[in-house]
Amino acid sequence: MAKYTHPMPDIGEGITEAEIVTWQKQVGDRVEEDEEVVDMMTDKATVPLESPVTGTIVEIAGEAGDMVAIGSPIFVIEVEGEVPDDVADEAEAAEAAPAPKDSEVEERIEVENPDPSDQEDAAKAAPEPTPEPAPEPVEGRKGETAENRASASSARTDTGDSSKVLATPAVRKRARDMGIDLAQVKPADDGRVRHADLDAFISYSGGYASAGKARADEEIKVIGLRKRIAENMAAAKRNIPHFTYVEECDVTELERTRAQLNENRGDKPKLTMLPLLITAICKVLPDFPMINARFDDEAKLVTRHGSVHLGMATMTDNGLMVPVIRDAQGKNLYQLANDIQRLANAARDGSAKSEELSGSTLTITSLGPLGGVATTPVINRPEVAIIGPNRIVERPMFVTQPDGSERVEKRKLMNISISCDHRVVDGYDAAAFVQEVKKMIEAPARILAG
Repeated sequence: MAKYTHPMPDIGEGITEAEIVTWQKQVGDRVEEDEEVVDMMTDKATVPLESPVTGTIVEIAGEAGDMVAIGSPIFVIEVEGEVPDDVADEAEAAEAAPAPKDSEVEERIEVENPDPSDQEDAAKAAPEPTPEPAPEPVEGRKGETAENRASASSARTDTGDSSKVLATPAVRKRARDMGIDLAQVKPADDGRVRHADLDAFISYSGGYASAGKARADEEIKVIGLRKRIAENMAAAKRNIPHFTYVEECDVTELERTRAQLNENRGDKPKLTMLPLLITAICKVLPDFPMINARFDDEAKLVTRHGSVHLGMATMTDNGLMVPVIRDAQGKNLYQLANDIQRLANAARDGSAKSEELSGSTLTITSLGPLGGVATTPVINRPEVAIIGPNRIVERPMFVTQPDGSERVEKRKLMNISISCDHRVVDGYDAAAFVQEVKKMIEAPARILAG
């Protein structure tokens, strides 16, 4: 038999290390050729690593959350016979990849096998649970039992009439925790209040039931996409001086226009508010190039982009992802609707490509009906702005009539939030930009015009 060591491959784009997300196979498992062994995450996306040989896993490098440098061993497989020459050559080439510049420690595989004797010692050292003793009669004053004396001792710590009520310490503690005066609880025939009596009191006296049951504390290791989100958000708030501007917009006519477009769409995709809003933004952006920009902190260089590569914040089961609509300014409403649906599905099912998850110049984030009254979104660094449409609500508004008079009407209103990098965007510019977007969406014919 021979052993094949699979190194972490060089996946390009300047990546020097990757994070272990999920082991699909463990030590001792048999793996077939081309079968997935482990999921690795880079700065861009999750990459599955497959085995080029058939055999048994004998070593793995670390656990979920650990980082593995490019070229370092990731898993070892014991194969029957010899390792094919082409597979061995690929492994040697990957191991020869340059190590990260800031790494002076060679990565190595460590497999932890707990010593059975240690587990036995730990089991012996652990204290056995002591069962709560049941009340038993003991010699003493006539009619007195250990339970009575315990109740009496507990009663000395209570106040009011409840001190005269016969109950076990456990019942007293439960009543105390729930704020129940035992004197108000009707006891059983022998005059002693039991748990069943408390339950009956709670059922008929309302307001004493607890809001819920306590749950055990849970520790969750921050790894994979959740770790990337945490790092990116922390870096954005640490390095970018944010400011947020919010404006209210009347979207009554825009919603009416959207409904009309959907009634006659034929085989075209159904329009949501998002394609219309994106179109309005793209029409306004040429007059505000500082909004559609990226800021290189190290080079102190701002790049104002001519094309709008719009990031679309999307919630997935694994966390927030930002797929990118390329050249949004050159697409019509239905093309945008198709891209929104396609990219959102790809982000959620994990099929989004690396190039679809990078390179955005401006991001829009929408929580739909959960959008709230206003939001203060965090900028998707190195961009300098992020736009957040909020929930649409209906409220009475004064509406000016053609003759100049006013009347109260029910209108659909939506707030638009924008967070900007104050190093690049001034408050006046952000406000002026949103006001132009407001004019556009309040007169939707301007959105549909070429």
